[in-house]
Amino acid sequence: MENKQSILLVEDDPNFGMILKNYLELKKFKVELAINGQEGLKQYKDGVYDLLILDVMMPVMDGFTLAKNIRKQNSEVPIIFLTAKSMEHDKLEGFQVGADDYMTKPFSMDELLMRVNAIMRRAGAGKEKFEIQQFTIGKYKFDYQKQVLDFNGQQQKLTSKEGDLLKLLCIKMNDVLERTYALKLIWGNDSYFNARSMDVYITKLRKFLSQDPKLEIINVHGKGFKLLVNS
Repeated sequence: MENKQSILLVEDDPNFGMILKNYLELKKFKVELAINGQEGLKQYKDGVYDLLILDVMMPVMDGFTLAKNIRKQNSEVPIIFLTAKSMEHDKLEGFQVGADDYMTKPFSMDELLMRVNAIMRRAGAGKEKFEIQQFTIGKYKFDYQKQVLDFNGQQQKLTSKEGDLLKLLCIKMNDVLERTYALKLIWGNDSYFNARSMDVYITKLRKFLSQDPKLEIINVHGKGFKLLVNS
């Protein structure tokens, strides 16, 4: 099955929104369309997206407010703002709330595609890390494919979710693994019960890594977890 890159498009003009959606789908992207910021936030929470395209001037919740809410959960997902505004301070506000790009209407579809592809390439460079199967964590060796954690020849077999979670922590080593991102990627959604389940797995991973005193998994309040390798 073809693994299409996923885009959340939030645009309050239904005709223009469908034109953009159809165009991007023709270019082999998977596109979900929301018609206001509130609906867009709900769809974002229910899915996993590689890129967000947000109109600025929308009813219920504007694009800047939507982006601020999303940035509280995910500081990395790329965002392109669409707007009829062209004033400099509006563009500055867009970048201040975490925009990767900013397009003023009207614009050509080819230019939008060029910018989407450029951002996807930059984001994809980081995703190459997901292809790594073996990790060194302090004195431990972790083989993701075999789901085995090794400490000086002592091997601990991991469950699939333990392995998935440890792999994400390794990819983000010494940086924050955002709770919502991990929940949606591994469990499919960020419900209360899944969040409690993840806390249990974090506790297990702490125990598995306890033989190396230079390793710790810390809670980052309001954000997620961080696997620290102290020198």
